[in-house]
Parts: sequence; C-alpha cells; structure tokens
Amino acid sequence: MRNGLMMIAAFGLAACGGPAAEAPAPETAAAASSASSAATETPTANAEETVDRSAAPAGVYANDPGHSYITFSYSHMGYSKPTIRWGSWKAELNWNPAAPEESSVTATIDVDSVDTGVEKLDAHLRSGDFFESETYPTIEFKSASLETTGPNEGRMTGDLTIKGVTKPITLDVRINRAADDGFAKAYKLGFSAKGKLNRSDFGVDLYVPMVSDEIELSIESEFVMPKEQPEQP
Repeated sequence: MRNGLMMIAAFGLAACGGPAAEAPAPETAAAASSASSAATETPTANAEETVDRSAAPAGVYANDPGHSYITFSYSHMGYSKPTIRWGSWKAELNWNPAAPEESSVTATIDVDSVDTGVEKLDAHLRSGDFFESETYPTIEFKSASLETTGPNEGRMTGDLTIKGVTKPITLDVRINRAADDGFAKAYKLGFSAKGKLNRSDFGVDLYVPMVSDEIELSIESEFVMPKEQPEQP
C-alpha cells in the first residue's frame, strides 16, 4: 500500500512540476473533451438475454439424475444453517414452449435418500421423530399453476405431500437454458427453483422453535427428452 501511495505521489509531482505543455488546438481539445466524457459515462447494463424456449420442443421430459439436486436448509438454534440433500428423486416435466404457463411438473422423492453426511442424523430423520419413512416412503409434488413473471422467470404453485399431509407451496422458478444437446443426443432444459415452507404444517415439528420451523428449499435440475432413434433396417 505504501509503495502504491508513493508511486501515485511521484506521478502527481511529475505532472505538476514538469514544463508547461503547449495549449492544444481547439479541435484537439474538443475531441479530447468528448473522449473524456464518453469514457466517464456510466455504461448502460445490457438487458438479460431471454432464453429461446423453442430450442427444446414440446413433450415430456424427465430429470437427469446426474444433474438434479434438491436441498433444504434450516436454522440450527441460530448457530448455523445446515444444508441437507435428497439423493434420489424423479420428476417429469410436460413442457409447452409456446405457452410455458401450461407446462406442468410432478416429482417423487425417496425419503430414505435423505443425506446429511452423518449416518446417525440420517437415521434420525428417517425415524418417526421426523419423516417416518417406513410409513411414508415418499414425498410427492404436483404442480397446479405457473405464472410468468419475467422473460426467464415464473412462479409455480403446487401441492406438496409429506407424511400424508398435502399443502400448497409456491416456488420461484427460473429457466436457465433450452437446447438441442448434440452431445447427449437429446433435447434439454435447465431450471432453478427456490421456495419456503413451515415443516410443522406437515407434522414434522420436533424441536420447533429451537430448530427453525421455516425450511428453505433449493432445486437445480436438468430435464431431458431423448430424440427419437431411427428405426434399424
């Protein structure tokens, strides 16, 4: 830092102490002034590029297990916000690029796939204290409506079922990309989604409020529809 200040001071002294430069010609001065003004103007931010939804045609897409993630986080007594993932789940997207609000999604999560990174905690979450996976082996979601809120954004409302209790939930959804993926030999769509819920609404209320009632959901998923394979001769 000190060296930097000394360098700045040296440049300043050189500028002030050097011989006076000749005054520039009016044309040169005007051009320099114009260039200086242009350089100091704050550039206008480029508008967000709208995803070309039509690059992925209408049809039924399935989530790619290798590129699909559902995580949830909560406050642990105010000390930290642990993040837990579901390791196994399936989803189906009925995609309509011309009218995305008419698209729909269903998803099923394998409750036993809960993954905290700690085996004892995983077992506790699967037990009757929390998700009771022996009685309720899956968590289900079925979309009911989708409202477009921006060029690449939307708000999806649907029914979430946990431990036999069904409640509405709203997800803020974003489409990241739609493409004809030559490498995968399939059409692909990428989405991100976020939402919140109160776990006590579904009968998962142990340790509330020490462990927060509010749960934050985060979803990242790629959906794939294989191209029709040509018939073999």
